[in-house]
Amino acid sequence: MSRKFWIGTAAAFIVALGAAGAGWTFIVQPSRIDAKPVPAFDVVDADGNVVGKYTVPSDDLIVKEPDADAIMYGKRLLNETARLLPENVGAGLNCNSCHLSQGKLDKGAPYINSYNFYPRVMPRAGKEVDLVMRINGCFQRSMNGKPLDPKSREMEAMIAYMKWLGQGVPKGQLVKVSGAGKIDETLIPDPVKGKAIYAAQCAACHGHDGEGMKDQFGDYIFPPLWGDDSFNIGAGMARTYKAAAFVKYNMPVSVHLGGPLGQGGVLTDQEAVDVSEYFTHMPRPDFAGKVHDWPNMPKPKDARY
Repeated sequence: MSRKFWIGTAAAFIVALGAAGAGWTFIVQPSRIDAKPVPAFDVVDADGNVVGKYTVPSDDLIVKEPDADAIMYGKRLLNETARLLPENVGAGLNCNSCHLSQGKLDKGAPYINSYNFYPRVMPRAGKEVDLVMRINGCFQRSMNGKPLDPKSREMEAMIAYMKWLGQGVPKGQLVKVSGAGKIDETLIPDPVKGKAIYAAQCAACHGHDGEGMKDQFGDYIFPPLWGDDSFNIGAGMARTYKAAAFVKYNMPVSVHLGGPLGQGGVLTDQEAVDVSEYFTHMPRPDFAGKVHDWPNMPKPKDARY
């Protein structure tokens, strides 16, 4: 004989148990929370005029591209940077430790405009920087590692992914997304309060000592925020207000049903500034190239050097 138990709102599954000729089948009715529709973003020209719409493409479409192999390899490199490029990564980070959801999230350091945004003059470098130089800057700073050969298969693959993600938006136009949200930079940071906020909101994933969290294979699930395996002092994320602008809109993740990662919307500007002041000023690797930064202007007030 069979008994049926209908249990409300969990995902559907069936478990059959057999015992002495009798069986129980547990059927759990599906309760589906559909993801929000993929948002459409304005595409603007150099004067800020709206000239089109952009929607983040599905990865299923990559196979239709003539350079699909390169795009897929680039996608993988950005996800598994430390594992696939150990000679170039001196930390425990991957590119997508900071560029959330494979670089597809507004205010989550997206790659959407990367292919079109460069080359341009960057204040920190004091000169024109192209996309190859920008990527290698991240390897040296955020990854605390070594630059890639500009003509390597790996560099070309990462650029191929970023170009594909831009979906053919012409040079001179940009998708109206931002690298991070706005933060009040007049706020005075309080690292003592920041330490308490870190313990309450961040330590569960990033560790009580900023050490991050690894899986059973030794790869980081959540990146370390300080220590030898973290980004060095030359990274943008080592700056209080730069970090706070990212933290407020993206951290912690999975705390509500809003946004693709359920991220952000928890901390105030002041709390984001306080906790960022705390973790950015914890011990981390030095960066020898810092002596060349901001050659034509005063360094920002939150620079670590």
